[in-house]
Amino acid sequence: MTTYSVKECFYTLQGEGARAGRPSVFCRFSGCNLWSGRAEDRAIAACQFCDTDFVGTDGEGGGKFRSADALAEHIASHWPGAGAPYVVFTGGEPCLQLDPPLIEALKRKGFEIAVETNGSLPVPQGVDWICVSPKPQTPLQQKTGNELKFVYPQETLAPEDFAQLQFDHFYLQPMDMNFTGDTNNPAQRNAENVSACVSYCLDHPQWSLSLQTHKLTGIP
Repeated sequence: MTTYSVKECFYTLQGEGARAGRPSVFCRFSGCNLWSGRAEDRAIAACQFCDTDFVGTDGEGGGKFRSADALAEHIASHWPGAGAPYVVFTGGEPCLQLDPPLIEALKRKGFEIAVETNGSLPVPQGVDWICVSPKPQTPLQQKTGNELKFVYPQETLAPEDFAQLQFDHFYLQPMDMNFTGDTNNPAQRNAENVSACVSYCLDHPQWSLSLQTHKLTGIP
C-alpha cells in the first residue's frame, strides 16, 4: 500500500503561467530529488533557487495518507463545490509520489489534474496539464507538455537550450534572489532579473513573461 506524504494542501488561485488566476487546489508533496530542503545543503544542491518549503508534513492541510482514495478525498474536501474541480500537484518534486492510482481516484471525482515538475522524471499518464521547469545538473526526461517555465537567468542553462521542445507555451520567470542564499542586495537583483526577462522576451517572442502574481498580491 502506498503512503503519500503531503507538505500542504489548500485552495487558492494559480499564480503563474498560462493558467494564472484559475481557482485551484494545490497539493504540495513532501520531498525532492534535487535538494534536501535543508538550508545547509542548498549550496551543494542541483537546484539552489527553490522558493518553497517541502520538508515534512506539517503545513496547512498536510499529512500522511495511506491510500489514493484517502488523499483524493482530502483534496476534494478543499474544492468549494462549484465549477470544474482542478488540482495542481507540486513540490518539491511531485512525480516522486504522483502515480496512476491517485490519478484514477481523482478522475473518479471529476478533477482535472495539473503537475508542476522539474522534468527529471516522466509524468504519469492521465495528467491533463504539464508544466516543466528545467533545473541545472539534471537531465530532462519530460520533454513534452503544456508549459515550459524557465527560471531566468541561470548560470549553466539558457532558454535556447529548450526552445525546440514540444510545449504549447514557453515562459521566462525572473529568478527570486530572496531564495538563493545570496544576501547581496536581492531587491536590486530581482529588479535586474525582471528587466532581463522582459528584454529576452522582446528579442525572442517565442517566450512570454511569467510573474509570480501570488507573491505580488499576497495570495497563498
